[in-house]
Amino acid sequence: MKFNELNLNPVAKIRESTNFTVREIRKVCKTIGPRAAGSENENKAQDYVLENCAKFADSAVKETFSLSPRAFMAWPWLGSTLELIAIALYFAAAFVSGILVTVFQAAALAITIAVLLVIVLEFLLYKEILDPFFKKKESSNVILTKKPKGEVRRRIIFSGHMDSAYEWRFTHWGGYKLLRAAIYMAIGGVFVCLILDILTLAGHFSDRVLFAFRIVECVCALGLVVGFLFDNPKLVVEGANDDLTGVFSSIAVLQFMTTNDIEFEHTEVVAVSMGSEESGLRGAKALVKAHKYDDVETMFVATDTVRDLEFMGVYHKDMTGLVTLDKAAVAMMLEAAYDAGLELPKLTIDLGATDAAAMMQGGVPSVAFCAMDHSPARYYHTRLDTADNIEIGAIEKGVEVLIRTAMLFDERGLATNE
Repeated sequence: MKFNELNLNPVAKIRESTNFTVREIRKVCKTIGPRAAGSENENKAQDYVLENCAKFADSAVKETFSLSPRAFMAWPWLGSTLELIAIALYFAAAFVSGILVTVFQAAALAITIAVLLVIVLEFLLYKEILDPFFKKKESSNVILTKKPKGEVRRRIIFSGHMDSAYEWRFTHWGGYKLLRAAIYMAIGGVFVCLILDILTLAGHFSDRVLFAFRIVECVCALGLVVGFLFDNPKLVVEGANDDLTGVFSSIAVLQFMTTNDIEFEHTEVVAVSMGSEESGLRGAKALVKAHKYDDVETMFVATDTVRDLEFMGVYHKDMTGLVTLDKAAVAMMLEAAYDAGLELPKLTIDLGATDAAAMMQGGVPSVAFCAMDHSPARYYHTRLDTADNIEIGAIEKGVEVLIRTAMLFDERGLATNE
């Protein structure tokens, strides 16, 4: 089905879907509020979607899964704690003799390596290595499915995440410059300690040089204090932009089709309100584990934060640039955006990830769609991310791009878009 052949006023109808999106964002923010992963509020918000948006779908289900919501963002304070212990051991080696000197220095090196492994595996690769050590809770995905008139031969899934983040203190205090300075200072300190630990074990240095090494490690210890201040466990942000815009823009595709009596012949359209994205893409991992989506050609679109039109883009690399998203899906979204009057760039998520990364790793051709300054923006993961701080113009264009993407996918699928 072609968008331009629809017998309707596209501008007016997309505006109706935009109004639906904005109205629902404001309603969830006002009546439910912040929604930490695995929290009662996240559950309430998912029930709200299930009860109020099922009318746009032929089936609506809520699938629960368990996770350790605080495990993913434990790496800043856990890494700082472990590295401070390593520095203390390194320093204590100056006050012992014999084999204990080597034991203390080796232990310091081993802990530093462990800290780097935690950062790489948990934060950069989103592996669930810390989950067994933290309390389990229950989260959920709400899946709204609109069936085609005939046999299902294709499937397109639009998704945003319902959970909101704990506030990042440094972004709130000083924006992206302070945030990046804190990250570089802490991680840089760990690498400096690693180098000094290796040099100390491998070489023979004078007492004066070793004293200088210890002073440098003590300076690094001061930088590691930022790990204890990184996020605020007592303040969950409202998450109007990140990512209620993604949740309800995705559902707006179903709303648009239902209210305008649009039915695809063989394409199933799905909207997922994903849970626990901020806790390491746990909802997407649960979804792709429960549904292989290999029965028919399937495309997944992660919509994450639609606010800043000047930064709107289609992402071809995710998870800090380590996961390459589907080339054909990226091309299709770029074409849909062009048809909507936008020449969007292909972008890379330099730090962090979207649910598209987890779905792509699970074997589903995926693409990410965002409109946010990834420096990051001052409202990102702060108390400024409220319903009063959304941009309706960006949401309207975002909704149009998603609708046009669905139409293009129904028209020809991904295979001919490679």
